[in-house]
Amino acid sequence: MLYKNYVGIDVSKLSLDVFIREASLHRKFRNDSSGFAPLVQWLKGHVTCSWQSLLICFEHTGLYSLSLAQFLEQEGTTYAMVPALEIKRSLGITRGKNDIVDAKRIAEFAYRFSDKILPTKLPSKDIQKLHFLLTMRDKMMVNIAGYTMAQKELFRVVSVSELPTIALSYQNTLITLKEEVRRIEREIRSTISSNNTLKTTFELITTVKGIGFIVASFLIVYTCNFTRFKDWRKFACYSGIAPFEHQSGTSVHGRTQVSAIANQQVKRLLHLAAMAAIHFDSELREYYMRRQAEGKSKMATINIVRNKLLARVFAIVKRGTPFVDIHRYAST
Repeated sequence: MLYKNYVGIDVSKLSLDVFIREASLHRKFRNDSSGFAPLVQWLKGHVTCSWQSLLICFEHTGLYSLSLAQFLEQEGTTYAMVPALEIKRSLGITRGKNDIVDAKRIAEFAYRFSDKILPTKLPSKDIQKLHFLLTMRDKMMVNIAGYTMAQKELFRVVSVSELPTIALSYQNTLITLKEEVRRIEREIRSTISSNNTLKTTFELITTVKGIGFIVASFLIVYTCNFTRFKDWRKFACYSGIAPFEHQSGTSVHGRTQVSAIANQQVKRLLHLAAMAAIHFDSELREYYMRRQAEGKSKMATINIVRNKLLARVFAIVKRGTPFVDIHRYAST
């Protein structure tokens, strides 16, 4: 094996439960800058191998695990942030749960799957910033939709003249939220434009019809500027649009279907991109209409279009040249 010692860390909002598998030792540390240095010192005093032969593993818990990952990366420490579901499903049947047990199970997971675990490397600062901005924009859009619906439902049964204060409050709130969305979008564009690598990628992938500003930005974030996934098929699997067989023996012969284990946000965005592409791309529109005429499933066809879009995007990034609509030129 590549590693000789395995450390599991159960990450919570305020604390880190650390377990060294080979020494069977546990200790709790604060989950902030005041706890990270003592954690490393404690590990160095108790591991039985060189620092380069140590693998630290913990669940990807979003913001709670980000500071720890940043510190370990600055220290040049090998670590792996793993999805919680991956760890949970690898453990088999388990009973009981507490922080110490969870840390121990994570360390055991790291040991058993050390040949498959890939060390984590955080995205660049600009990509992290884009992710935060896009997340904030999403929250704003949810709030706008919520306030718009609440306003519509209220004044469907009550006149504005009866509740002028509430009507004005709704109006001002929506104006403010929409202005904030525009401000966030300007910052997203500025972040992309100030980074030549991201700017080049953005300009390339937006030449594909259906891939607009927001979809392109999310694709850059979730693919780490198209370095995280080997090819478009891997990303299609991650996005929940890759088809899988569902059959067993002689009795189970289900239809090919996509998996629910996916990044649902990317899947939703790719659906919107596919609908736009069907509308604006003549080749994809003809393909969609032909399959509809053949009586094929509408959603299955849209899913094929989603996959076609990903294939195009990954191809032009790899090639480094804009998308060329050959079908358009062939028809003229």
